Amino acid sequence: MSDAAQPTAAEVRAAAEAVKAALDRHLDAVERRSGEDDPAVYAAFNELAAAAEAYDELLYDAYDEVTPFEIPGDDSLPAYAGPDEPSALSVLIRRDYAVAEPQRLLAQAQRVADLDPDVPDPMPGLHRPGNGAGGAGGSVHAALGVLFGEYEPDEIASRHKEFGLEEGDSTLWVAALDDLAEPGEWLSAPFDQADPQRVVCRFDVSAVFDEELDDLDDDGLDDVVLGTEGDGPVLGVVSDDDIEVVDDLDDLDSLDDAEDSDDVDEVDEEAGDAGQRAQDTGESGSPRGGAGVPDGGRKGRGAPPR
Repeated sequence: MSDAAQPTAAEVRAAAEAVKAALDRHLDAVERRSGEDDPAVYAAFNELAAAAEAYDELLYDAYDEVTPFEIPGDDSLPAYAGPDEPSALSVLIRRDYAVAEPQRLLAQAQRVADLDPDVPDPMPGLHRPGNGAGGAGGSVHAALGVLFGEYEPDEIASRHKEFGLEEGDSTLWVAALDDLAEPGEWLSAPFDQADPQRVVCRFDVSAVFDEELDDLDDDGLDDVVLGTEGDGPVLGVVSDDDIEVVDDLDDLDSLDDAEDSDDVDEVDEEAGDAGQRAQDTGESGSPRGGAGVPDGGRKGRGAPPR
């Protein structure tokens, strides 16, 4: 709690009253809504969120206390207002990277420049003997120009670690257009005309989503899982401690193969025991060289009987 410009008790009380009034207006808008996308409900929601956030800040500044309410961030797109049947579309992509290993980035750029003499010099005037495209490996700025000029963005995304990059957030928007733009029309300002109200769909990738999933997995509560027993499905309850997280699908395949191998070994052991009993008792009628298999051979796992 800071001693500078602390709000008065009257200001905190006024903020609390504003929250109460906003609650009443929100409920009134919900009760009178005309449909799922009633703008009056959206407006009342935003007013309530703003009032609650203001009260929470004043409460903390004055008393070092907080409310139990979490105000959701306004990161959603507005309602779609584009054409029902778009005749053209625009795909907007943003991918963020951190330059985690500059030396690896420089080395990869220099390798590309050395192998391809036609790579344009990203920094004319900085040519060094033995370097392909001038200063391709001399600065991060030059190296980025070489790599992104040589490789498609999707390839860089799939191989970012090789280039010394670390992935940040990324997003892809598909926006509807009335007509396809004329060649070169928007090249001087490619992102200025992006209209959120014309976005048909969007796809976001962020580490924050993984953290939210981890919070759900580690909530300390038992989880209900669906499994099988016999010929039908069954529900079971497991705790977080009993859940094994598999980061790689190959690891999951290895676990399945190990379980299948154990099952087959058990079947082989049972078959071997049965064959030994048959030979000892003379019940088999098969040659003593094999466990119930003609010609004294041994059937492979899963092979059909002859």
